[in-house]
Amino acid sequence: MSYMALYRKFRPQEFSEVKGQDHIVTTLKNQLKNDRIGHAYLFTGTRGTGKTTVAKLFAKAVNCENRQEDGSPCGECPSCRAIAEGRSMNVVEMDGASNNGVDHARSIIEEIAYPPTEGRYKVYIIDEVHMLSTGAFNALLKTIEEPPSYAIFILATTEVQKVPITILSRVQRYDFHRISIDTISARLADLMEREGVDAEEKALRYVAKVGDGSMRDSLSLLDQCIAFYPDQTLTYDNVLNVLGAVDNEVFSKILRGIMNRDVSEVIRVVDEIIIEGREIGQFVTDFTWYLRNLLLVKNIENMEDILDISTDNLKVMQEEAQKLDEAVLMRYIRVLSTLSDQLRNATQKRVMTEIAMIRLCRPQMERDNDSMIDRIRSLEQQLANGVVVAAGSAGADPATAGSAAAADLTKRPFPDARPEEVDAVLKQWNEVLSLLDPMRRQFYQTATPTATADGELLLVVDIAAGSDGSLAYSVLTSETAQQEFQQVLNNFTGANVKVRVESNQTGVPAEKLYTSGPEFFKRAEEFGMLVEEDDIEE
Repeated sequence: MSYMALYRKFRPQEFSEVKGQDHIVTTLKNQLKNDRIGHAYLFTGTRGTGKTTVAKLFAKAVNCENRQEDGSPCGECPSCRAIAEGRSMNVVEMDGASNNGVDHARSIIEEIAYPPTEGRYKVYIIDEVHMLSTGAFNALLKTIEEPPSYAIFILATTEVQKVPITILSRVQRYDFHRISIDTISARLADLMEREGVDAEEKALRYVAKVGDGSMRDSLSLLDQCIAFYPDQTLTYDNVLNVLGAVDNEVFSKILRGIMNRDVSEVIRVVDEIIIEGREIGQFVTDFTWYLRNLLLVKNIENMEDILDISTDNLKVMQEEAQKLDEAVLMRYIRVLSTLSDQLRNATQKRVMTEIAMIRLCRPQMERDNDSMIDRIRSLEQQLANGVVVAAGSAGADPATAGSAAAADLTKRPFPDARPEEVDAVLKQWNEVLSLLDPMRRQFYQTATPTATADGELLLVVDIAAGSDGSLAYSVLTSETAQQEFQQVLNNFTGANVKVRVESNQTGVPAEKLYTSGPEFFKRAEEFGMLVEEDDIEE
């Protein structure tokens, strides 16, 4: 006899073998015991959670000649054996994906008119029922609502939202849950003992984790690992090799490289992962989970049981979590989640992964709020180390920016800004504004910046009838806003930039009053006072 896959060989043959779906099994067994069997059921849930298995067990139970006291089928009577071997005329299985037309629905309607020749019920199991066409659903609607007394419909689907509401209102709905890692790993350990295969508990738990709540997927992955290492103990490292996965130590190394803005180190580790033959998509998924665990560790105490990690690993994760802001972790997870979606259909997976890693190391490449927080954290870290951040180097790599001189520098007041530093602020005005609070940034965007002859940064706010300039002017001249803006400028340039805010009530846009800093004062020496348009050079 040819080899049979584990998920087929150990398919549950009685309700007690169904794992992780006690809420459904108990309900169905009570219906069987009290003879309150429904005429139509809908089983919904993710793949590999037992929908079809429970449907077949229920079909066996309703036709069993020697049903047990708890409602389970005996498994020994002719009816049970016929259904288990797939030769019973009382159980009709149909794949909704390939039999989705009106003609297939009509064939069921014609066949259901004939009662079973043996047994009590005819059971129709329609898998992936959401794939049926609208016409097929409409054709089955009346039959599902009022089938013959000997007919039972069991519909199974992974996408219940695609099933018409007219069908949902006529069936009993049962939601199959994702199976926990503990439940799957315990089942795998039991089956390995029955198969005579030695396997480490850590290896089985990792297989259960990768199975993502699916018993069938977990068994298929375990089958693959056993085939790769026949007649050997299945170790954790063996499982990582077969599944192309990466150990947590590698994730920790990459994260430290990202936190240090060390692009070369991060790319080197990614290169090692690829050379070792690891699957890139699996690496990205596992790294995302690693960051998710860090986020949980940072926010919740006593995470040993929830995260299923050792005390030593938990201690390392707690240390790393304390070094990162929640918003920064969320940005990392967001970037990697987007990458995971892109890799599914990508041909250049390595290139896309490397680009994503560079983005994580270089938050200045993005303009969203999470990236801004990461960039500010980087600036604060550099300033705390005494590194002066020159204009244009915001978010620069702290491993290289001023690292040679950092050891001799101490915190000290910022020196007065030189004219060229003020000019640098003007050239990178949008970069400066991106470091401000988003609510206050919008008011600064209404101001026109220029440099005065005295080396000041002048912000000109147009105040004209019908404009919002008065509100912007009042906000920008407030003490709180000025302190915040001054701190941002100091951090950005490493110098003390003098700032002055003035209002323009001439009715002429401020940007037309000057072409460069000093030129402005030739046009309006007393800014804020009325200026004749004839005196303004166009």
